[in-house]
Amino acid sequence: RFGLLPPSSSQGGVGGTAMQNLGTKDQATFRSIVRFYETKQYKKGIKAADTILKKNPDHGETLCMKGLALSCLPDKKEEAYELVKKGLTKDLKSHVCWHVLGLLHRQDRNYTDSMKCYTRALANDPTNLQILRDLAVLQIHSRDLPGFAETRRKLAVQKSNNRQNWMGYAIAEHMNKNYEMAKAILESAEQTFKDDTTITAYEASEVAMYKIMLLEESGQLSQALALMNLEEKRITDKFGLLEVKGRLLLYLRRFEEARAVWKKLVGINPEQHAHVLCLLACEERFHGFWPPPPPPGFGDRQANEVSFHRSLHENGC
Repeated sequence: RFGLLPPSSSQGGVGGTAMQNLGTKDQATFRSIVRFYETKQYKKGIKAADTILKKNPDHGETLCMKGLALSCLPDKKEEAYELVKKGLTKDLKSHVCWHVLGLLHRQDRNYTDSMKCYTRALANDPTNLQILRDLAVLQIHSRDLPGFAETRRKLAVQKSNNRQNWMGYAIAEHMNKNYEMAKAILESAEQTFKDDTTITAYEASEVAMYKIMLLEESGQLSQALALMNLEEKRITDKFGLLEVKGRLLLYLRRFEEARAVWKKLVGINPEQHAHVLCLLACEERFHGFWPPPPPPGFGDRQANEVSFHRSLHENGC
């Protein structure tokens, strides 16, 4: 399944003005091609496409859909490409044709060409949610982080009543290291959906922890600790809360407070050696051979500090 949807202007699926040029019966047949494709009944989809092409042999979208169905059959990929390219030449302004060619390239892992096709499709139908989602998947897969953030922004704007879209946009900005923007998006979403009764206490807790993480990664350690103290009551993951609190206190060199936190964690699970090492790092007399980890973004002061910092994160600390 590659995410093709039945024709619907509200969902931005397959089928546009070119399909509207078909008769009512042929439009219904075209929709059946999409259903056959998505349910993996490829031969039935090809047969349905042929019934349209008998009357409309130059209908570009139908040629493309037939090619897409053919691409899923053994040894038919070359023929499929020929059909899709032929269909595209018949209707260069169809977002469906460009989308289908992008799907074929995606099948063959030609992600760069696939993204180009999706971009051309969006030029003809900029609000198509399905193509935007498909493009976002390939952008993150190809590590096109700026493009991914822009696509997630468009999805959030197009479907602003969907909370997951705003979460996805925040994550995209986070991946681009735009920490302030990511935090602002989360806070805006929280305000917008504050009356949403479907949001569980756990989900709200995770958003709070995420905001703390953004502050920590941006180097705003005191602000992260202050936000943690403010949100502590609604954070359900008390164990994770203690770990983050102990780490922040270590970064801030508040060793007495950090010692109390790590001592409590060691008491909970004395076999977690990363916690024991953190407790050891709270003792200034041991800093000569086991120093505390450097704050995020501080730089490589000493090889042993970098090694220690990596060890803590690899062990979930």
